[in-house]
Amino acid sequence: MVNVLYFASFREMLGKANEQMPANHNTVDSLISELATRGDNWKQALLDNQNLQIAVNHNVANRQTEIRAGDEIAFFPPVTGG
Repeated sequence: MVNVLYFASFREMLGKANEQMPANHNTVDSLISELATRGDNWKQALLDNQNLQIAVNHNVANRQTEIRAGDEIAFFPPVTGG
């Protein structure tokens, strides 16, 4: 299993803060592709979002980052400010 976390506006947009998923994915991109099949909100927030912020086990990650059982994958919306 992997633990998937959704932060900030993603919590409201996707209707959950976290979930456990089977560890059937080798990369973050593969996980995102599966999540995007859940509907338009999921696709917009994760798949189509070119500024998506990702962390794997509390380390900055990207779509090509490898994942395995026991990992924590966190998704954050783009951060703005000045």
